[in-house]
Amino acid sequence: MTIRENLEQLEQKNLSPYAMHSVDTKGRSREEEQCDIRPVFQRDRDRILHSKSFRRLKDKTQVFLTPEGDHYRTRLTHTLEVSQNARTIAKALRLNEDLVEAIALGHDLGHTPFGHAGERALDRVCPLGFEHAEQSVRTVEILEKSGQGLNLTYEVKDGILNHQTKGMPETLEGRTVRLSDKIAYIHHDMDDAIRGGILKEEDVPKSICDVIGYSTGERLDHFIHDIVTTSYEKNDITMSEPVACAMSELRKFMFENVYTNPDAKSEEKKAEVLIETLYDYYRKRIELIPEDLKKLIDRGESKDRVVCDYIAAMTDRFAIAKYEEIFIPKSWHG
Repeated sequence: MTIRENLEQLEQKNLSPYAMHSVDTKGRSREEEQCDIRPVFQRDRDRILHSKSFRRLKDKTQVFLTPEGDHYRTRLTHTLEVSQNARTIAKALRLNEDLVEAIALGHDLGHTPFGHAGERALDRVCPLGFEHAEQSVRTVEILEKSGQGLNLTYEVKDGILNHQTKGMPETLEGRTVRLSDKIAYIHHDMDDAIRGGILKEEDVPKSICDVIGYSTGERLDHFIHDIVTTSYEKNDITMSEPVACAMSELRKFMFENVYTNPDAKSEEKKAEVLIETLYDYYRKRIELIPEDLKKLIDRGESKDRVVCDYIAAMTDRFAIAKYEEIFIPKSWHG
């Protein structure tokens, strides 16, 4: 018996009856030989962690565009915080931590530069539309490894695709990540807003604080404890009604005071114009995109979609550099 098979047996013995067991996966798009050490979801986690798209997250905006301070979150640190929240919940509920971690680490791989500003811009100019969860699945299915993709399991891709409010993953592990994503960004975006002078702790309405706590740390702890106690030994991942209502109110408060704040978002229109301009430029000069993407066009992919692939994969820094290279005049050196 291999080490992997021993680990799979331990899953059967130790995990909740509602957990997703590695042996019950619906499998991969392309069949491949099993690893003798790692169960399938651990293997998926490793593939995501070693991917280029994962490394690029360190230079992509979370909320504040290209912040100068060292302690503001990026898309990578957001991803790691989602993963940690989800693993804490999964361990307490005896769910499959490998599956949870793989979904969490992969959920934003297709996110654009400049956060949701970049996403809005591509969705506006691309006739096919653009949505980052779908792009994350496209990234792991097609774009990684020069068009080969990572060949992940069905359950990981399902969790990535449905991590937003409008989706509902098939597994409890996916649903854990879905809620962990929300509590992570509410927690750290408020923490960053307080650091940046956009908010003060006392600005948070008392009616919310009375339910979930009077500091960012207290609220995060309360969210996680509530999910665990409400979901314990149930075939669902959910919050109690009072905490769910408080989170909804806190999210509304964040949209009114941070996500649409003119000081915090003053540069977003410029970022959107930059993304739209790059899209138009490369759509008219398709020969300038990388060779591995041009091969997708040869395989029948739409030029509009492939230009989105190129721009969505850019980091903030790379997008700005490309814009300057193409559109900003350079000094004459003689």
